[in-house]
Amino acid sequence: MYAIIRDGGRQFKVEKGTELRIDYREGLNQGDEIVFEDVLACRTDEKLLIGQPTLDVRVKAEVSETETKGPKLVIQKFRRRKTMRRRTGHRQKYVTVKVVDIVLPVKEG
Repeated sequence: MYAIIRDGGRQFKVEKGTELRIDYREGLNQGDEIVFEDVLACRTDEKLLIGQPTLDVRVKAEVSETETKGPKLVIQKFRRRKTMRRRTGHRQKYVTVKVVDIVLPVKEG
């Protein structure tokens, strides 16, 4: 079983045990639980569920690393014949989470 979730403007295909790097969130500690409620599609053993726009499925994840940094991006600005050169860098912060469970809605009846 897998699900496609949306977080931070990006989509991730997740299964139980998948590790993700999501955007940094303050106040998280190692072992905390995060619930992703923005599930776009879910594949079960029987069928494929597609949301319009989202499904009533929850993806539970546990924080494994609170703060990791991505690669350094170098930004260079240059204007010819103006002696203007600027060089800066940026490193994005991430939180690493591990998917624990995909919870389907309970059918009544």
